Amino acid sequence: MLARQRQELILDAVRTDGGVRVSDLVARLGVSDMTVRRDIDELARRGLVSRVHGGATAAGSSVEEPGFAVKSTLRTAAKRAIAEAAATLVEPGASVALSAGTTTHAVASVLLGIPRLTVVTNSLRVAEVLHAAPRPDLTVVLTGGERTPSDALVGPVAVAALRGLHVDWLLMGVHGMDVEAGFTSPNLAEAETNRALLDSARQVAVVADNSKWGVVGLSTIATLDEVDVVVSDDGLEPEARQVLEQCCGRLVLAA
Repeated sequence: MLARQRQELILDAVRTDGGVRVSDLVARLGVSDMTVRRDIDELARRGLVSRVHGGATAAGSSVEEPGFAVKSTLRTAAKRAIAEAAATLVEPGASVALSAGTTTHAVASVLLGIPRLTVVTNSLRVAEVLHAAPRPDLTVVLTGGERTPSDALVGPVAVAALRGLHVDWLLMGVHGMDVEAGFTSPNLAEAETNRALLDSARQVAVVADNSKWGVVGLSTIATLDEVDVVVSDDGLEPEARQVLEQCCGRLVLAA
């Protein structure tokens, strides 16, 4: 199969599903990992896809937001490691807010091992994980609101539900993190709701893998110095580590 034919198939898959993994393309196309990566690099150079760790997604702008199903297939090992590291911040009996996202979805599963928690969330996916556990000592508070592609509940109803709440920790997923733009979201309503979550928390931890560095969404949720902890993975580039260590209260890198 010619390179152009392979690239057309990759592009079709990205357009159909919103994203693809290198491992899936290797199996589908019958070529090496390196060949697939070169094809993705070429498509990214032409502005047709966005290269991410382990695959490719649709070429995005600051307002484009992949769905939960697409994002959940990317960087699963890193998200699990980040989730386990983030959960160590939470003590038994604590109150915790979880924003929407695939990384916070992973965090929710790990939090099931901590007794006597109260969890506030605007994520339908997170609520499903927590409600499925037979835990009488677990209280789950789900905000109302309008549903986004990432299965977040956002808007004035969600913001109103969060007013007056006071939680020990907010564990927040983000679309991107950048030295100038801070922590961002491509969705204006979700950014507003995340700011309400942030206002409700005594301490804030951002959970985000290294591919989020340098990505800028439409709306800033918080500046880098407004969070207490950033939990990322050890693939985070040295420049990003230096910036986050200087600007944030603490940087935790999961192996």
